[in-house]
Amino acid sequence: VGCGAGASSLALAACVGPGGQVLGVDISEPLIGRARALAPQDTPVLFRLADASSAELPEGAFDILFSRFGVMFFGDPTGAFAHMRRALKPGGRVAFVCWRGAAENDWMRLPMGAIKGIVPPTAPPDPEAPGPFSFGDPGRVARILTAAGFTDFAIAPFDASVPFGEGATRDAAIDDAVKMTFEVGPLSRALADQPDDIRARASAAVRAAFAGRPDERSVMIDSATWIVTARNPAS
Repeated sequence: VGCGAGASSLALAACVGPGGQVLGVDISEPLIGRARALAPQDTPVLFRLADASSAELPEGAFDILFSRFGVMFFGDPTGAFAHMRRALKPGGRVAFVCWRGAAENDWMRLPMGAIKGIVPPTAPPDPEAPGPFSFGDPGRVARILTAAGFTDFAIAPFDASVPFGEGATRDAAIDDAVKMTFEVGPLSRALADQPDDIRARASAAVRAAFAGRPDERSVMIDSATWIVTARNPAS
């Protein structure tokens, strides 16, 4: 679910048994096109342009529903998970990874801290509105899964140092990290209506924040996620 350019789907396809198949779905046509282009011939994977929360899926057909950072954006998460659960076999599993809080994740904490005093503060977002951190509260995740009909769920924290920006040189990696930060997420919205001089100052501040975290060809940041598993009841 939310397969993007297909990396996770292709990894899962390498694990299925004889006759098994993976279906990757995403709402981005460019990413689905990229995934199809990257899939080697005869790989047991199909990519479909679809919204998993409402797409027609065969009932009781799948052993597992998997997502890597793709389930936090549903307008009605309970309805979405209930819909997807019906596509699972009795006893089938759901497994996904989602972000914890913004303050625990450097890709958000560092740039948002850097622009304080440069960009006028905005109203804090609704923590339950669709977005990367909408599943940050494990209690909310448990309530959603329970209401959607899942049982036997587990929510475990996972912390890791991960590459955020990459490039042929340290400077290129930092530039890539700044570019990604400005293109997506709360920072892009905070800067959307700002004049050029404010944007330039913010860019310099964010670059300085990431400059303290480079590896040889990447910017290494601390990430904090939840690994969530649950089961479709057997009967």
